[in-house]
Amino acid sequence: MRASGHGDSDGDASFRASGTSFRASGTSFRASGTTRRRTLLAAGATTAAGLLTGCGTSGADEKPPGAGRAAPSPAHTSRSPSPRPTRRRPELPRGGRRVFPEHRLVGYCGLPGATALGRLGTGDLDDRVKELERRGRAYADGRRVLPVLELLATVANPTAGPDGTYRTRTPDETIRTFHEAARRHDALLLLNIQPGRADPLDEVKALDKWLAHPDVGIALDPEWEMDPGQIPGDTYGHTTGPELTRVAAHLASLVDRHDLPEKVLVYHQVAESVVHDERELDIPEGVAVVKSADGIGDPSLKRHTWERLVDRMPDRLRTGFKLFFEEDTEGGSHLMTPDQVLGLRPRPSYVMYE
Repeated sequence: MRASGHGDSDGDASFRASGTSFRASGTSFRASGTTRRRTLLAAGATTAAGLLTGCGTSGADEKPPGAGRAAPSPAHTSRSPSPRPTRRRPELPRGGRRVFPEHRLVGYCGLPGATALGRLGTGDLDDRVKELERRGRAYADGRRVLPVLELLATVANPTAGPDGTYRTRTPDETIRTFHEAARRHDALLLLNIQPGRADPLDEVKALDKWLAHPDVGIALDPEWEMDPGQIPGDTYGHTTGPELTRVAAHLASLVDRHDLPEKVLVYHQVAESVVHDERELDIPEGVAVVKSADGIGDPSLKRHTWERLVDRMPDRLRTGFKLFFEEDTEGGSHLMTPDQVLGLRPRPSYVMYE
């Protein structure tokens, strides 16, 4: 999921995948091996996707909430027929219909078999969620903590693949496993999309059968969204405010169609160059949009990245913050504490660990 060790560069960013130099806005500096890590991440994702290929299902048996129920038996003739029970509207995993400001999201990300892509790629899944639950308690600060499992559902690849999209879709069986785990623990499942050269909205629509559930949302990773000629792992990709608006509008249509609680839409951002025309982002009712600052480094560098990314944000946009167990602690540094994260302004509504 991760790129450069610096998340505050301006303009277009370019990398040399075989070395450690990084260039942004005409300035070159050492990247402490994190350029190589982009290549390793992309290769690791390909390996994990290869391990999963063939073990999924078509998802044809997945139905929106309420679908496939038996028709009620005809009522017996009666002078005073019993009133029909009132249908309970779908709610978020721990109750309610609105995500913010009541909740703070705290999550782990990953993909089974890909240890480089996050905490959810290792160990027993239920144990990981219990660990996340314990870690999340420190972030309550007057809110209800809602655990998040952020599963890579579309994984960028350094090779084109049979359809030339430079991406692989995670099989339904894996998504089902994570969805069932989320339900066992009253957690939220976010399906992360690294689109490669595929259209992000098409990747979201391919997940509609999951998004019809009240406890499933979307996370976009636009640094892996490539233009024609670009290869994941070689350079930053990007998205735009209008493109994010189209995804949000599609989620809003699902909320309306299935009478769902608010949908969460996260977009991770490592650098200002990763999101163009952000001020044109229009957030519809029914969707809670979170901009997650994705930079790597020591606490001072991460705070600097944060300040650059949250400056002049669009209205109604919530903030998120990502912490890296390994990369943030390189060179003798330490992982930011919950108190340090909650000391950021605006205070993050989503804290994610990778």
